[in-house]
Amino acid sequence: MPRSCSFLGARDREHQATGHELFSAHCIVQCMLTIASRLDVMNRLGRALADPTRSRIILTLLDHPAYPAELSRDLDLTQPNVSNHLACLRDCGIVVSEPEGRRTRYEIADSHLAQALTALVDATLAVDEDAPCIDPACSLPECNVAGEGA
Repeated sequence: MPRSCSFLGARDREHQATGHELFSAHCIVQCMLTIASRLDVMNRLGRALADPTRSRIILTLLDHPAYPAELSRDLDLTQPNVSNHLACLRDCGIVVSEPEGRRTRYEIADSHLAQALTALVDATLAVDEDAPCIDPACSLPECNVAGEGA
């Protein structure tokens, strides 16, 4: 059975149509780049969502674009703190900045990403409330870190 890749060039597709075994270096490189890109997306999203402050900023930006001063006020954070988190989110590709005169407006980078994040936020997680958290660095107030209070 011929191997195939979703990134075939015209010559490769023609070769595959003849029934010959196909596994070109081009195919290997393209498929590896796709996997790496998908893994990179997951890592970037994970890093962005792992911080509670960045998550709060993302939730606000899912509702509407905002300026750093507005986010600082609404989320009760210092403006340098908000700016640092926005820089991280921008570097991760989650948000984009749009200069408007002397101010900069931030919004979710892509409508597909906004839809995916909204679906993620709306997902129902199967959480065992009685199971202790095994992360000693967990900062969630309702978290029951293993060994504390047990």
